[in-house]
Amino acid sequence: MFGAWQAGVWRALASRLRPDLVIGSSAGALNGWAIASGVAPDELIQAWLDPAVADVNRPRFFPTFLDPKPLRRTARELFDRYRPRVTFATTLVEVPRLRPRLVRDTEMTWRHLVGACSIPVVLPPVRVDGHWYVDGGLLGTLPLWAAAELGATHAVAVDALPMMPSRVVRAAAGMAHRLGSPRRPPEGLTVTLIRPSSALGTLREAVYWNPANARRWAESGERDAERSITM
Repeated sequence: MFGAWQAGVWRALASRLRPDLVIGSSAGALNGWAIASGVAPDELIQAWLDPAVADVNRPRFFPTFLDPKPLRRTARELFDRYRPRVTFATTLVEVPRLRPRLVRDTEMTWRHLVGACSIPVVLPPVRVDGHWYVDGGLLGTLPLWAAAELGATHAVAVDALPMMPSRVVRAAAGMAHRLGSPRRPPEGLTVTLIRPSSALGTLREAVYWNPANARRWAESGERDAERSITM
C-alpha cells in the first residue's frame, strides 16, 4: 500500500521530469509500468484510492497470507491497459538461488509484474519460462544497479521503504542479503534520492487497503518530493 506514496511523488515530478527509462520493484513495478506508459498523476493516485485495491490484499491462511488471484487479475488488467512509451524494466529474484534478474521491454509479461510483487510467504512465487521468481525488493528496494546497467547516468530514486516496517521482515531481508547475490550500484551514477519524511506506517497498514491512509500517503509523497527536488 505504500505505493500510494510513490504515486504522490509522481504528482510532484511529472511536470518537471521526462524519464528516459523507468524501473520498479514490488509495488513500484505496477506504478512504474503505468508511469512509463504516460499515465496522469491524478489517475495513478485515484487507482490507489479505488476500493478494488482491497481485493488484492484479500487474506487467507494457507499456504500464503494473501490470495494471489486478485493480484494476478490486477496485473493482467494493468498490462493490457497500458503500453510503455519509454523503456520499462523490473527486477525480480530467482528462487531458490536468490539471484537478481532484470526484465525489460519486450521480455515483459503480466506474470513478471506479478512476480515483482510476490513477497515471500505473503504471496507465492511466480513461474515464468521454467524459473520461479519473487519480489525484486527482497535483495534491495532501490534497483539502482539496474538503472546503471540500462545506461542511466542520473537516477531519481523513489525509496518508499528505507526501513522495513517489521523486525521480522528486516531479519528475513537481512538473511536473504547474506545468502543471495545482491547487486550494488556502480560508482559514477548520480542519484537524487526521495524518501518519506517519516515512517509511513505499520506492517499491517502496508498490507491492508485503507482509503484515508492512501490519501494521506499520496499527499505526503508529493510534499516529500517537492522538498527533495528543491533542496
